[in-house]
Amino acid sequence: MTENLLDNVSLNFDAQAQWVLNISLALVMFGIALEISISDFKGLFQRPKPIFVGLFSQFFLLPLITYLLVWLIEPIPSVALGMIMVAACPGGNVSNFISHLAQGNTALSVSLTAAATLLSVFFTPLNLQFWGNLYLPAQQILKQVALSPWEMIQLVSLLLGLPLVLGIYVNHLKPNFAKKLGKVLKVVSLVFFIVLVFLALFNNRAVFYEYIIYVFWIVVLHNVLAFLTGFSFAELMGLSKKNVRSITIETGIQNSGLGLLLIFSFFDGLGGMALLAAFWGIWHLVSGLLLAAFWGYKPIKTETLT
Repeated sequence: MTENLLDNVSLNFDAQAQWVLNISLALVMFGIALEISISDFKGLFQRPKPIFVGLFSQFFLLPLITYLLVWLIEPIPSVALGMIMVAACPGGNVSNFISHLAQGNTALSVSLTAAATLLSVFFTPLNLQFWGNLYLPAQQILKQVALSPWEMIQLVSLLLGLPLVLGIYVNHLKPNFAKKLGKVLKVVSLVFFIVLVFLALFNNRAVFYEYIIYVFWIVVLHNVLAFLTGFSFAELMGLSKKNVRSITIETGIQNSGLGLLLIFSFFDGLGGMALLAAFWGIWHLVSGLLLAAFWGYKPIKTETLT
């Protein structure tokens, strides 16, 4: 099959552009963290059940469902590993905004973003290694790149962990200034980050045009299953409708930007992985906004959050 060529294609993204992408992702995270206060973490102790449900859905159920999907449809190795990479990442940068539009529990969404981002320092490399090695074709790629979990932990800490802690600290010192700066910085840095991703795709448009149909249906199916996983598990655990909506969105909106950076940093922009992560980053904005629009027209009656 011509799709197998994707396993041997690398997307071109020079070192300077990659550093700019790294900085822009860190600024996105810093902008989000500026609107997170220490008091937001009180929800972790006051109502821990929704937090644990959301984290379990993100870091265990989604990678598990992704592995089962990979096993079922048997995509080419680089695409399979791209799917596992996306599933191993924490929630996406716009999940809080989409959760608000969907009339979900925005406070829960913010708490999950903060907690998942900190935990991703360890769980993202762990899930990628564990589930990637379970799928034998993807295992060969992991062996070839000699992936160092410690190096990945260091990079994730710098890109997500450090900006998160700094943003929360600034919010603690000057909350009014932090909220004003956060609203501006979050939008500007996110737009800048999206532009960089589009430029990366444009510079590699020949590869993108040739293989997008193959990747398209896999991303859509994977994303639908991610939303269904979060929704079904939250419903099964008896959570309120607002919390169900937020956990659904947190599970279906993944930080594919982080995944893309890890792919360029550790896998030399491996074609199938990079296209999968890049297209996911575009598609989950579309699907998330569509879901938010649907739920936005279905207001929730006053309920006790559980």
